[in-house]
Amino acid sequence: MRQIILDTETTGIDPREGHRLIEIGAVEMVNRRLTGNTYHQYINPEREIEAEAIGVHGITNERVADEPRFAEIADAFWAFIEGAELVIHNAPFDVGFMDHEFAMLNRARGEPRLGPVAEHCRILDTLQLARDKHPGQRNNLDALCKRYEIDNGHRVLHGALLDAEILADVYLAMTGGQTALLLDASAGGEGGGGAGGLAIRRLALAPGSLAVTRPSDAELAAHRAKLSAIREASGECGWDRLGDGVPH
Repeated sequence: MRQIILDTETTGIDPREGHRLIEIGAVEMVNRRLTGNTYHQYINPEREIEAEAIGVHGITNERVADEPRFAEIADAFWAFIEGAELVIHNAPFDVGFMDHEFAMLNRARGEPRLGPVAEHCRILDTLQLARDKHPGQRNNLDALCKRYEIDNGHRVLHGALLDAEILADVYLAMTGGQTALLLDASAGGEGGGGAGGLAIRRLALAPGSLAVTRPSDAELAAHRAKLSAIREASGECGWDRLGDGVPH
């Protein structure tokens, strides 16, 4: 399964009020392993960024003044995400902005070419997943990092690519644990601009944080019966060579 763990930063809260995307960050995962393929792009929103938003992500109007407009990066971004499952924290927010950008672009181009996102990608909202797993608790990204013992000490301000990397850790921890893996961007290439030389470090799962399910008496009995059948059929059972030789 190909998944894209994605985050965005914006000029404000609501695209219906004319707010726009200013940063997209995404990392690719295939079969629960990061490939090293990333997408990272700052965007000139063609409007002012609200002061409150700057206080959250630290991206100023000057920072994005010389960046490409969404129309210039849309096709490369769409190629990166199309057909994948998008893993997003508070997905309606990010998908709403992406759909708004694609809709404006399609109107300008005179043909509906890109989007809507949910018609071409599966959407997994990790905020809803966290609320289902931890009802009544705080489930923002920082709270989940603390709950799953994920190091986010380098996260002072929000940033789309950094948040996407952290969300990958959180998602893996919430859905069965992480795999120790170290890749950098050169291992699998990258999409978009601004991600050159980025190293993605997978964090080892803390000891004792995975649940261990013990077999029931009935399951043990069935297991022993299967081993006996193997011995009778072949004269030996490799399982007997484990430990003290007593079937487990």
